[in-house]
Amino acid sequence: MKSLKNTNSLINETSPYLLQHAHNPVNWYSWSDEILARAKEEQKLLLISIGYSSCHWCHVMEHESFEDETVAELMNAYFINIKVDREERPDLDQIYMNAVQLITGSGGWPLNCIALPDGRPIWGGTYFKKEAWKQSLYQIAELHRTNPEKVIAYAEKLTLGVQQSGLITLNTKPATFTKAFVDETVKKWSIYFDDTMGGTNRVPKFPMPNNYHFLLRYGYQYNNDYIKKYINTTLTKIALGGIFDHVNGGFSRYSVDAKWHIPHFEKMLYDNGQLVSLYADAFLITKDDLYKDTVYNTLTFIENELLDVSGGFYTALDADSLNETQKLEEGAYYVFTKSELQQLIKTHFKLFSAYYNINSYGYWEDDKYHLIKTETNKEFAKKYNLQLTELENYIDTWQQALYKARKQRPYPRLDDKILTSWNGIMLKGYIDAYRVFNREDLLTTALKNAQFIEQNVLKEDSSLYHTYKKNTATVTGYLEDYATIIDAFIALYEVTINEKWLLLAKNLADMSFDLFFDSKSRMFFFTTEKDATLIARKMEVEDNVIPSSNSIMAKNLFKLSRYFNNQYYYKTSTQMLSNIVTSIQNYGAAYSNWLDLYSNFTDDFFEIAVCGQNAKEIVKELQKVYIPNKLICASTTKSNLPLLKNRYVENKTFIYICIDNTCLLPTESIEVAINQLKKIEK
Repeated sequence: MKSLKNTNSLINETSPYLLQHAHNPVNWYSWSDEILARAKEEQKLLLISIGYSSCHWCHVMEHESFEDETVAELMNAYFINIKVDREERPDLDQIYMNAVQLITGSGGWPLNCIALPDGRPIWGGTYFKKEAWKQSLYQIAELHRTNPEKVIAYAEKLTLGVQQSGLITLNTKPATFTKAFVDETVKKWSIYFDDTMGGTNRVPKFPMPNNYHFLLRYGYQYNNDYIKKYINTTLTKIALGGIFDHVNGGFSRYSVDAKWHIPHFEKMLYDNGQLVSLYADAFLITKDDLYKDTVYNTLTFIENELLDVSGGFYTALDADSLNETQKLEEGAYYVFTKSELQQLIKTHFKLFSAYYNINSYGYWEDDKYHLIKTETNKEFAKKYNLQLTELENYIDTWQQALYKARKQRPYPRLDDKILTSWNGIMLKGYIDAYRVFNREDLLTTALKNAQFIEQNVLKEDSSLYHTYKKNTATVTGYLEDYATIIDAFIALYEVTINEKWLLLAKNLADMSFDLFFDSKSRMFFFTTEKDATLIARKMEVEDNVIPSSNSIMAKNLFKLSRYFNNQYYYKTSTQMLSNIVTSIQNYGAAYSNWLDLYSNFTDDFFEIAVCGQNAKEIVKELQKVYIPNKLICASTTKSNLPLLKNRYVENKTFIYICIDNTCLLPTESIEVAINQLKKIEK
């Protein structure tokens, strides 16, 4: 266990990650103007160390270096040491990650960067072993003492690189979007596909939800059998793999191997929210029970482990937990030895072993096994001549035994801060699951979360806070907060037809223009002008594990332009996409959410307006059909929304299929409306 004989200023923070370091012998501080002023006054370099609470290698470096008295002595003598929670301050993480990537060609966490007292970076890297860390720090401190001009000169060049990297320029050419462009992008992208195990043909393997969500749409919308098969393979292998927790439910962050078996065991809210949305849509197309079970089991995990009584969602569960010797160990909560399993599974152990691969395929290390499946329940039942219900009864019994055994173990540490942006992602997951499966309990949870956001992190002026903990909202909201909440509120409107959520989305979009918009590039900065001045004001445009805030915002504006007949929104969305086009084709994986928006322009995009007393029931029926190129606008009463205005007829419910505000003749029949859509699609 960590010694508590030392206490530094992080003891006053609320971030679980910062609090993990509050008893290091290192004199850690959180980022503040006061600490930067002190560094300038003392002419000390900044040592900026960035990570997050559930990061395994962050814990390793803490134990090896930051808890070591000799390392702490060196750090305290020569540096002002600043700890940053990357989830709490993504703006700082962006800048210093960019610097380290320019220095080393790669990045990751823990992220460690040395900077001048004014924040300009001079050196950095990720994880360091203790002796290498000490040697590097001493050399940099000595260089700064003996040749400060050289250090300053390098900082100036590196800072210029950070400021110039990722800059977006206005594309003044007329916007033209073609299906051929998308086809060629997917073709180039597909050389990196693993057709056998799904995902990419390299490791580690991240479940990239926005990649697969776009490819799911592409395969279906354009009837591409190869992409359909690839996506089904990927989603099946991920759901069967060890990256999915077959006892508690929920997904870990990524797999270290090609078969999705051994993850880094941290469970992040943003992964699970996006994967729920993805698997829900995949079920809508395929009706595959594996996908439905994956959604249900993931949401059970979220409600059991990450849902606060207030309705907000917590951030993450740690990769590490205490093992039998009371030391932190990655995966200790999740894995079992064969002898443990034999004691827990009293009967049918041979069948259990076959189902969860307690064999060479499921073996990890040190006599430990991590559960992984290779067959769906239907396939396994057929193979072993079992009734499906019989197998499902066995599985329930096995899971209860394993769950009970886990409950006896020390639980992974919980990061209980509530992030606005990640709550938007999880809210969207619940909405999508409700849309597909029509379970009222899912809508209840979604509405409680939306109300939590409205009441606790949304200010009266329509601006947002970024984080919430202990009944207090803090940190000025970033573009990602606005983009994800707008996206979720639009989706919530589409399933509830309560215009309140659509109007809130519009208010947040208008506030985004006030706070983040760059009139020169027609893009959005990640931070507001009011935020404390950093060495660069960045724009986030590449889609990663989470889509970029600019791509989400561009999609939001596209939809809002249709709802409110707002040409400014539409022109901005189109220009944003046009600015990115030159980057997309050679690197589809980094622009998949942009490609999803792009696809709205390459085919008809439907505005489905439903007006009348039965609108809610009709919307539910329409949601049962996978139509990715559509939005729904509906009301049971008179509405002033452009798509619904003057369309209410008492005792009637009419469905209008529209394209660019031009509508077919209205119908009262869902079947006729769906046939109209299918005819237009052909």
